[in-house]
Amino acid sequence: MRGHSTGNPQERGTSRGPRAAERIYEATLELLAERGYQDLTVEAVAERAGVNKTTIYRWWPSKAPLLRSALLHSRVLDVEIADTGSLRGDLVALAGQMVRMVSDQRTSVVARAMLSGGGQDELAVVARDFFADRLERERPLFARAVARGELAADADPVLLIDLIAGAVWMRALLRQLPLEKGFVESVVDAVVPPRLQESDPSNRSS
Repeated sequence: MRGHSTGNPQERGTSRGPRAAERIYEATLELLAERGYQDLTVEAVAERAGVNKTTIYRWWPSKAPLLRSALLHSRVLDVEIADTGSLRGDLVALAGQMVRMVSDQRTSVVARAMLSGGGQDELAVVARDFFADRLERERPLFARAVARGELAADADPVLLIDLIAGAVWMRALLRQLPLEKGFVESVVDAVVPPRLQESDPSNRSS
């Protein structure tokens, strides 16, 4: 019986090191994009990454935790939470990264695969964990806005993120329309109350 360690080899440390882990992550995401979750296999990932499948099974007991780790730790899906000094500026920067995810060829197919998870329970759970992780990374953005007096302490970060991300994903992945210049700013301005924008230095005329 295989062990049930789901530790990230980049965090725990292995003899193969982070380069091998990143190759495994990249192979996992590539095959998810090419084949979909149902036809994603550990054996195919091992072959694509150039490692023995026992190496993968040492860290991930099945493809679900492997995909989860790839989504959370792959460099190609990494996100940087900017501190621009204002809520609006931070949200514009964050929304810009969302746009890149659904526009870049390497990541847009992964986003589509998660979006089309449907009744595939394992993929739905993995996608849920991915978005939960993103929210935890984004929470400091809202804490800073509350501390600056730009946002009420009882404001709902999940609602704000859902409104912004929902607009980006709907436009790019469901409607399949181009994300024209100024789209990100328009979305953020529709979500952030105008009174908050008045205190944003980046929104003032020079």
